[in-house]
Amino acid sequence: MRDFIQGIKTLIRWFPIIWKDRDYDDHFIWEILKFKIRNQADYIGSKDRHVSAKRDAEIMMLCYRLMDNIQHQHYPSEYSDYHESKSIFTPSEKFLGHYEWNLEETSERFDEYFSKYPRIYNQVIDSEKNRFNRDTKLGIALNIAHINHDRARKLLFTLLERNIERWWD
Repeated sequence: MRDFIQGIKTLIRWFPIIWKDRDYDDHFIWEILKFKIRNQADYIGSKDRHVSAKRDAEIMMLCYRLMDNIQHQHYPSEYSDYHESKSIFTPSEKFLGHYEWNLEETSERFDEYFSKYPRIYNQVIDSEKNRFNRDTKLGIALNIAHINHDRARKLLFTLLERNIERWWD
């Protein structure tokens, strides 16, 4: 009877997540993983039944934050906080009556962004293998953003690989 009641409570807790789940996008995979990790971190951290319970909960919450940053494209869009531009619409020379859209940079503070990630900045400058053109500050910033996103994803899955089998109470 106790398992039945716990099962009903679990169904109720998961219902909003499952209700919103869709199969067409990675956003929903992240939602499920984040929900599970956060629940387990709260449970293990609050019960504190083994020596490393608090540390395990901290690592789980780090995984949660990494998942959230990856899911919401924090790193690929972070550079835009240091860059402002405006849209310019000009009449198209190829198609009469149509307009071409261009961005015009109005200001940038990429040096501040670069100073946040000096090691990655040097990696971009020194490497021939960049995803974006490194001849402009914008290109360098885009490369840093791309590398940071990849690093966050790799760190997340490394933490999961090394720890997930220890996360039980």
